[in-house]
Amino acid sequence: MHRLAVFAAAMAGLAACNLAGDAQRKAGVGAFSTVEKVFQHPRCANCHIEKDSPGAGWNHPQAVVRGPDGHGAAGLPCSTCHGETNSPASYGPDAPPGAPHWGLPPPQQKMAWSGLDQRALCEMIQDRSRNGNRDLAAIEQHVAEDKLVLWGWEPGGDREPVPVPHAEFVAKFCEWTAAGAPC
Repeated sequence: MHRLAVFAAAMAGLAACNLAGDAQRKAGVGAFSTVEKVFQHPRCANCHIEKDSPGAGWNHPQAVVRGPDGHGAAGLPCSTCHGETNSPASYGPDAPPGAPHWGLPPPQQKMAWSGLDQRALCEMIQDRSRNGNRDLAAIEQHVAEDKLVLWGWEPGGDREPVPVPHAEFVAKFCEWTAAGAPC
């Protein structure tokens, strides 16, 4: 009888762990809904694109292209027009905004997620062959601290900022990763 009691207690403990794991996973999936909302917003999705020319839904002037490193073609780098910060001139409707290291992800990183469904986006973010060879901790740091990422919350002029407050986004991203980054 003693063995049966020990086994029953172990099974009850395992069931409690599974419930906690299921609850954490469910919370992680819920947190990812916020992450997806941010990543699919034009401030992020305009640059994380398949095509070689920046800007989803609008035409970039001067036939600008991504270039081999994501910072424009030889002779016409992004920094020609985009400075380190939004300048007063960048507040016009067609004026170039600015942030440090302005550019697109390099083409070899294949970090295009514009239009992906939630599961495909979730999987792509975790795929080191398509995320700049970053582990989840490096991505957390990227979304929390990178000045170009932070620009999305202060885009200047009449540009629509990311609608989720940055601190909330980072908290949800961390909640998602802490849950095992479930898709």
